[in-house]
Amino acid sequence: MSTPTHTDRESLQAEDAVDALASFRGRFSLPEGLIYLDGNSLGPLPRGAAERAAEVINNEWGQGLIRSWNTSGWFEMPSRLGDKLSKLIGGKDGETVVTDTTSLNLFKALASAVRIQQQEAPSRRVILTERDNFPTDIYIAEGISDFLNSVNAETNEHYEVRLIDENLSLEQALDGSVAVLALSHVNYRTGAMWDMGAVTAAAHEAGALVIWDLAHAAGAVPVDLNGANADYAVGCTYKYLNGGPGSPAFIWVNARHQGRFWQPLTGWWSHAAPFAMADNYTAANDVRRFLCGTQPITSMAMVECGLDVSLDADMDLVRAKSLALADVFIALVRERCGEFGLELVTPENHAERGSHVSFRHPEGYAIIQALIDRDVIGDYREPEVLRFGLTPLYLSYTDIWDAVEILRDILETRAWDVPAFRTRHAVT
Repeated sequence: MSTPTHTDRESLQAEDAVDALASFRGRFSLPEGLIYLDGNSLGPLPRGAAERAAEVINNEWGQGLIRSWNTSGWFEMPSRLGDKLSKLIGGKDGETVVTDTTSLNLFKALASAVRIQQQEAPSRRVILTERDNFPTDIYIAEGISDFLNSVNAETNEHYEVRLIDENLSLEQALDGSVAVLALSHVNYRTGAMWDMGAVTAAAHEAGALVIWDLAHAAGAVPVDLNGANADYAVGCTYKYLNGGPGSPAFIWVNARHQGRFWQPLTGWWSHAAPFAMADNYTAANDVRRFLCGTQPITSMAMVECGLDVSLDADMDLVRAKSLALADVFIALVRERCGEFGLELVTPENHAERGSHVSFRHPEGYAIIQALIDRDVIGDYREPEVLRFGLTPLYLSYTDIWDAVEILRDILETRAWDVPAFRTRHAVT
């Protein structure tokens, strides 16, 4: 699938007519007439998900009651769904569980990686990430570092978080003090994408372990964790995997690390025999040791509906169409809206970008609110960034044309310049 060479609406309609992924749009419940460009933040409702939730509530819970932990497979669900999700990220069976939140899973992965390094390279006490990472990733790294420093207050074992930015490159930062490198594969704000294989190899060469946050990558771009020889990965299921608002996240742990050290949130679901009700802890001998407590079954059941849609799609076609949609979007914004000061902040090189496109504008928040009022839903991120998720499974080329035409009209007429669109909501 190549980028259309003509970007008039009629030519784009012709592209839609031969789109090999067009049928997937019917597998989502989307409001008529709405152009949804925010699947990078919350994916839409897969058809069948509401019915699956009703099945869990009315039958498995309502009729089966506590028997359903066994008869409906509730207990095995984190591992069973993890094996499904693993296929989308280059993992193997037994390397992934669906559980908890991305933040909690990152805490587990960081703690496990640091403890391995404490055993094998105790002088390494730096957690390296980037200043432009998603904030929770930095906060969790700071929390781990602060905790380690508090318990080691009387020693010289001082841990710190080091941030890659315009003044400190990855190459400069990867020295003999780094224990763990934690990066987002695709940047949440700009859509810029790291070369996972090359970065992982460089980190290993420097003696560091690597954790990848796949929140904006899983289901959107091809990911091959084992091919890259990665150590850990985390991510959410409610963006490109369409699991529903606040749906459980996932953690992937390379099989070579699973028996080396467990994570510190040693809840009973991570025990080797949770129903033995032992009075001391023995970690499970597989990836289940990265679970913690009882799982949210209704939400987890809906995750499977989104996963099944993604597993039915050819990821190479998804990636090709994603890149083509983005190329068309960027070209049309330049052609139709070039005079209004929108600055592209997403890399144009295909190998360096994920599946969303971002522009900066001083009135970005108000412009996004005006677009939402016209049923074109994107979102806003500080500072001044308009963010548009281009999800190939339910977006067409003509959607992109129509969205840019509405954007052009809003900019031309200054429709964004009203108090209602400047008022900040709690969630942007």
